[in-house]
Amino acid sequence: MADLVLEDGRALRYYDSGEPGDSGLDSEVALLWHHGSPQTGAPLEPVVRAARARGIRLLSYGRAGYGGSTALDGRDVASAASDVRAIVDALGVERFAVMGASGGGPHALACAALLPERVVAAVSIAGLAPYGHADWFAGMADDGALRAALQGREARERFEETAEFDEDSFTAADYAALAGGWSSLNDDVRATDAFGSGGLVADDLAFVAPWGFSPDTITAPVLLAHGSEDRVVPSAHSRWLLDILPAAELWVRPRDGHISVLDAIPVAMDWVLDRT
Repeated sequence: MADLVLEDGRALRYYDSGEPGDSGLDSEVALLWHHGSPQTGAPLEPVVRAARARGIRLLSYGRAGYGGSTALDGRDVASAASDVRAIVDALGVERFAVMGASGGGPHALACAALLPERVVAAVSIAGLAPYGHADWFAGMADDGALRAALQGREARERFEETAEFDEDSFTAADYAALAGGWSSLNDDVRATDAFGSGGLVADDLAFVAPWGFSPDTITAPVLLAHGSEDRVVPSAHSRWLLDILPAAELWVRPRDGHISVLDAIPVAMDWVLDRT
C-alpha cells in the first residue's frame, strides 16, 4: 500500500502485488482492479489469489473519496482514467488490462475508452450501463440511492443519512458467497465506515450523469459477465452494453446474483491472458 500525490494535490491510495519475477510472478501481464461501491480499494483475497495463481501483477486503488484517496468534487466516471494513468505511470507499467465489478465496471470501461494505447483488454462484472435507457431501473431490488442521485448531491446525501441495506437485494447464492469465499468483501465494506460515505455518493452521482466518454469508442476486447439473478444491477445492463460495445462478448451465469457472479473472476483472468 502506498499513496501517490497528484499534481492537483490529491492523494490516491494504491496497492501493487509486485513486478514480474517477484514472489512467483512470471507473467508480463498487469491487471488493474476497479472496486465496487462501496469498498476501500484494498485488493480482496480471492482476487489476489486468482491473480497470483496466474502470475498476474495485480494493481488496485481507492477511487477519489474511498479508502484514503482524496475526494474529487464533481467527478465523473471518466475521471478514473486520468487517475489510473497517474498510477501506472508512477509504477512504470506501460500496458495493462482492467477489470471492475459492480460500480467498478463503468470505471474499467472508462480506462479502456480513454487510454486506448495502454489498455489491452477490459472486463466488467455485474457492471452498470450508462443511464438513459427507459428500463434502466427495472429489476433493481433497491433503487432509492440512484433515484436520489438523479436529484443532485444534496438529495443523495440526505438519502444516505437514513439508508439501510435491503436484504432482498441479494440472493441465497450471494449470501452463501459472502459467508464463504467472499467473506473478505464483507470485511472491506465494513472498513469503508472509517472513511465516510463520500466515495459512494460520488459514485452514484457519476453513474446517473453523463459518463464523460462513449463506450462505443472502445477498441480493446471487452468481456461482460453477469448473473442472471442479479437484483442489484440487473443483467439487462450488460446486454445493453453488449449492443453498443464494438468488440465485446457476454457471459450470463445462470443462478448467480450480484456477489456469487464474482466466482467468474479466475476464468475472466484466463480470458484476459488469452488476449494479452
